Amino acid sequence: MAAALPLALLAVLLGGCATSPEQDDPVRLMVPTPAGGGYDVTARTVAITLEDTGLAGEVDVFNLTGSAGTTGLTRLIHESGNDRLIMQMGLGLVGSALAAEAPQPIAEATPLARLLEEPEAIVVPEDSPYRTFGELATAWRGKPAGLRAGVGSHPGGPDHQALMLIAETIGLSPTEVPFERYDGGGELLAAILSHRVDFALTGSAEYRHAIAAGQLRVLAVTGPQRVEGIDAPTLREEGYDLEVVNWRGLMAPPGITTQQRADLIALLDRLHTTPQWRRALRDNGWTDAYLSGEAFSRFLTDENKRVGALLDRLGLTEQIPG
Repeated sequence: MAAALPLALLAVLLGGCATSPEQDDPVRLMVPTPAGGGYDVTARTVAITLEDTGLAGEVDVFNLTGSAGTTGLTRLIHESGNDRLIMQMGLGLVGSALAAEAPQPIAEATPLARLLEEPEAIVVPEDSPYRTFGELATAWRGKPAGLRAGVGSHPGGPDHQALMLIAETIGLSPTEVPFERYDGGGELLAAILSHRVDFALTGSAEYRHAIAAGQLRVLAVTGPQRVEGIDAPTLREEGYDLEVVNWRGLMAPPGITTQQRADLIALLDRLHTTPQWRRALRDNGWTDAYLSGEAFSRFLTDENKRVGALLDRLGLTEQIPG
């Protein structure tokens, strides 16, 4: 994606206030995970939609990967006062930052907005012997070390959290469940199709094309309701009292001014109201979960506490490589 969201344009949109030369510098959108994954798709969808709505010219999206996303978080924190940099984030970064005990906690950044929610999906290759989640659960309980799961997130991320919670719900010990972790959706899809894993946890929207093409079968989704376009029940419909929903949002570095933060939030507020963004949500199978400003700050504080307690309870921090 090419570069530059002029803040001069943003100022015109928000009331025509005077700008300094520095405000013509481009704004960059950092993705702390590999290309092709959920964060990357979300960030590029934000950038394209800003362009399509005329709210921005071009937005520079770039990937800075490493250490379960915390390399990008460290970069964001060290860019204190830089209102030209924002970062794609979500439940996955909250979990990985806590699980890996990141040197810069996520609470140091400046919250902007939560954009969307997405349930997880339990998927198998089309030729899998498991036709329903009940059949998979029975086999998994019978030989927990014999079935291998795949996840596209780091330990503490949404796929990993969902896997461990599902294991716990069907009566398995989360710390004894074997799984393979892959960087990004492309690697995980290859592992599923080549039978290196027996099943996988992934965002329900991530493999919609492979599902539609008949390469993958969804056994269940983890949200409160079925996902439009995917013929699969919820875990509750299958008799399991569990809901797991992923979410994604945006943050800025610490140290930006109150006005700079207000300008960025106002831009996202405008984006959220456009028909182009509603179409992007629908086309990607995402649920609108928009929350901005102080409401998102409070949500993020609560999520840090909730996820931290979950990781401690399930012993997931013990699975983090040293």
